[in-house]
Amino acid sequence: MSDLNWSAIVDETINMLQGLIRLDTSNPPGNEGLAASFIANLLNENGIQPIVIETAPGRGNTIARLKGNGNAPPLLLYSHTDVVPVERDRWTVDPFGGEIHNGYVYGRGALDMKGIGAMQLSVFLTLARQMKSTPGWVPDRDIILAATADEETDTDQGIGMLVKNHPDLIRAEYGLSEFGGYSMYASGKCFYPVQAAEKGTVWMRMRATGRPGHASVPHDDNAVVHLARAVEKLSRVRLPMHMSVTARTFISGLADGLGGAQGAGMRALLAAGDQNGSPLIERVVRDPGLSGELHAITHNTATPTGLNAGRKINVIPSFAEAMLDCRTVPGFGAPETIDELRRALGSDAADVTFEVDSVSPAVEFNTNTPLYRLISQTLRKHDPTGIPLPSMLTGATDAKHVASLGAICYGFSPMKFHPGERFSDMVHGHDERVSIESLAWGVQTLYEVVRNFCFSH
Repeated sequence: MSDLNWSAIVDETINMLQGLIRLDTSNPPGNEGLAASFIANLLNENGIQPIVIETAPGRGNTIARLKGNGNAPPLLLYSHTDVVPVERDRWTVDPFGGEIHNGYVYGRGALDMKGIGAMQLSVFLTLARQMKSTPGWVPDRDIILAATADEETDTDQGIGMLVKNHPDLIRAEYGLSEFGGYSMYASGKCFYPVQAAEKGTVWMRMRATGRPGHASVPHDDNAVVHLARAVEKLSRVRLPMHMSVTARTFISGLADGLGGAQGAGMRALLAAGDQNGSPLIERVVRDPGLSGELHAITHNTATPTGLNAGRKINVIPSFAEAMLDCRTVPGFGAPETIDELRRALGSDAADVTFEVDSVSPAVEFNTNTPLYRLISQTLRKHDPTGIPLPSMLTGATDAKHVASLGAICYGFSPMKFHPGERFSDMVHGHDERVSIESLAWGVQTLYEVVRNFCFSH
């Protein structure tokens, strides 16, 4: 490791990130074939033959492998090359320009997740070059790189398709991907959440029915009113707290790291019953962002995201519906979530029904593993004052697909932010950006984890 030219490696990582940002892979429609060709060309230039799988016109997935000696099962580095759309008029720079300003690379995907993909590709190429220049230096396990499509809409054009149709290309014991290993500050202390779990999703429609009629003659059986009452109640009701293993470990680590009154309050939260947790979070945690995060990882949530009712202003409609984005803690599927919402609505539940559109289960992974311990040790090496913690993502990633093949998946995309910078505030935001300093710190940290986990000497 000491004889590597890290300045050159960082420069290459930045150049690859700029190249990826300049490819507009907004999803929809995706156009990830542009990124698949870009990555495949880089791999070919370095003597690595990738596999490119096109699932539809313009939708591409790139997979490559460094062969090991077979002493251990593979490690998978997986990323997605699609990005969410932009509101161009709200950006101060070209969102697909890959411009550098004041030490930051700007562009859609700089954080989610072309920056991480560039780091993974850089680590993969660095190891490949070392293997080529050092005969007999072979990893104990295959190292697989997968840069795939369609994570942002998940319409089966990306890694979910590979899991179903080409599982042997990406089957691994462990997988590393997005949303973890970045610095998070609370009360002056630095923590490194490493994603070891993510919430599930239940997307559904809450529907109310009523008696249609002419709007000039109001009556009480109005579907719009029934729905409005239920939506309003969901916005203020407290759902019970549910403490998963990962949430409990995360909060316990925060308590130890923060100490004092906040630490004592968090330990009280761990001892609280299901009905008493929410008020404690609000009283104990001073940081609004952290308070919201703690609430989300310890509760099922139901967020109204759309309304549909009526076709004509003078007609009382026979139905009205709200789209609900429900995020669920481990152990909750659609039936359990609906039961919990009905209990929360009380008497208003009689006026609505629930129609489920799609379900994705929560996933939670064991952290008592050699890889997690190595991640924790490496983070402490690169930041002795930082505190690594297993964490739960409130959203969803491709881990749910990779896990179905039996892999243990960690969100580990190490980046070191400055105090006041919050990863979650910049992802999907206007002027999305990542600092060159953060990329340099992250690519070396990621390299050391992959190298030390896969090579025994």
